[in-house]
Amino acid sequence: MKKNKEKAKKISLSMYLAKYKFGISMYILVYLIAGAGTVLQTILFAKAIEQITLSLFTDAMITLGIIAGIVIVKRLCWYLSGLIYQKYANKIMADLNLDLAKQAFKLNSKTYADHETGKFVQRIVTDPETVVNNLADLVDLVTDCVTSLVMIIYIATLNIYIALAIVVIVAFCMIIEKIRRKRNRKNKFNMRRKNDKIYSLTTEIVRSEKDVKSLGLEEKLSEISKKYYDEYKKAAYNYEVKDMNLWTLRNVIIEIFGVLLLILGVYMIDISILTLASFMIIYSNNGSLSSFVWCIGKIMDIFLEVKVASTRMFSLFDNVEYVCERFGETHLENVKGKIEFRNVAYSFVEYEEIDDDKFLTQKELKERKNKKRKVENVNQIFDKLSFKIEPNTTVAFVGKSGSGKSTILNLMSKMYEVDGGEILIDGVNINDLDKETLRNSISLVNQFPYIFDMTIKDNLLLAKKDATDEEIESAIERASLKEFVSSLKKGVDTKVGESGIKLSGGQKQRLAIARALLRNSPIIIFDESTSSLDNFAQEDIKKSIDNLKGKSTIVIVAHRLSTIRNVDKIFFLDNGKIEDIGTFDELFENNVKFKNMFYAENLQ
Repeated sequence: MKKNKEKAKKISLSMYLAKYKFGISMYILVYLIAGAGTVLQTILFAKAIEQITLSLFTDAMITLGIIAGIVIVKRLCWYLSGLIYQKYANKIMADLNLDLAKQAFKLNSKTYADHETGKFVQRIVTDPETVVNNLADLVDLVTDCVTSLVMIIYIATLNIYIALAIVVIVAFCMIIEKIRRKRNRKNKFNMRRKNDKIYSLTTEIVRSEKDVKSLGLEEKLSEISKKYYDEYKKAAYNYEVKDMNLWTLRNVIIEIFGVLLLILGVYMIDISILTLASFMIIYSNNGSLSSFVWCIGKIMDIFLEVKVASTRMFSLFDNVEYVCERFGETHLENVKGKIEFRNVAYSFVEYEEIDDDKFLTQKELKERKNKKRKVENVNQIFDKLSFKIEPNTTVAFVGKSGSGKSTILNLMSKMYEVDGGEILIDGVNINDLDKETLRNSISLVNQFPYIFDMTIKDNLLLAKKDATDEEIESAIERASLKEFVSSLKKGVDTKVGESGIKLSGGQKQRLAIARALLRNSPIIIFDESTSSLDNFAQEDIKKSIDNLKGKSTIVIVAHRLSTIRNVDKIFFLDNGKIEDIGTFDELFENNVKFKNMFYAENLQ
């Protein structure tokens, strides 16, 4: 069998920027023209001051007229740059969002189980927006920085002593900026992690609104929310205060220097080594130094923001903390549905969470790819589990909670990967099967299926986009949804709301079953899929499953033993091992634990 040897995709922000290099170049060019206009405007204004002091009023009026023209050109350039930004920024952001969402689909189910929802949503939605917006600001700041630097150089050329003083103060301020950036690195990552927790909890609260109210959890969840917000506020306060302290120190030094520079200027006028015109130019552009240092600080902040967001985004591609699904290259045209577990071992492993603030430098990012996560806890579920399911048979797995029933289904559908042994479909290791074969061969109806914010019909078309109205109607009828759909004013065109909020638990499951039936896969897995149904609907679904017998391989995890009376074979699980195999009547007759489970269920 061929193994999938696809190399990990190297991905970086530059890939997305290169795609729109023409638009980005035009944006930068237009902004540079505006920046050059600002520099020229400032120099000409200084010249106008000098002309006025020399009583050259006609020349000064011409210079001021040129300045007015430059102002108009600048405004046009800024407007044009805004149009370019709106066009290309949205494209770059959309590309990032789409690729990150696609990558999220490639992550295995264990990865999702190991992380909070907020981590994924923030990395897919929020971080790309942060990157694009900050890159646009970067162009603006660099232009302002260059403009201020040109004016500082111009001022420095007026007097050697002024030049030396400026060099000293700029060097001192850069040292402060370096210290500030170093302190901000860890605090910035810490803030983002706290924000992830808030986002995850908020998402859970919105999705579980009915449960929150029915269980009276408002106060408790409010306390947890307050705790998370307090942690975030503390982290944000810590970041802002430390940042503000250094900003304030730097600004005070610049302000004091500005006053000293003016005193020095007055002194040099007094001893006739500086002209009044030069002094007025220095005075009117005194803010250039403050602007230059401020821009340098903001540029450092933006580089930090972009680095933090980029590291978080592209960590989804590193296959270390966020592990991807792996597929082979073997394609099967006609899957018959034979399933075999051979000496399968599986453990649920909990890892120590990787701390993002350790991965900022390029060297550390490379080290991350070779880093093995520290194991915190190992829970052995299976060890040398073996069984066979013949094609087109209907089997069930039963056992008490925690016996491994649902884990078998997750391994069978390759949502989880085995630690040892192998799982075969039609004699081929599922690790060697390509994605198309595996996904098209298996339909999974979960205990708590997700229903999308679409119409009933659109939810069904997700399973088979070219399904005819007759096929949709048949699937609805076989899933015992016909009576409910017929009662709706818009029928199958009725929107069901986010997560199917407008449907009852049973209606969601029946819609999910209809979705699976429409796919008509050779293997259909039902994971406690009748647990939320009333007795009447449960009997209807049971009949639907019975009608599939002999047409597909049906695998059922059963909570209610009464729903699996007619299956071909039952696997009775206990503590991760198959304790017994047989028909319903055989197990009822020979297995005391199975009989007790049945009696307990009927007594309830």
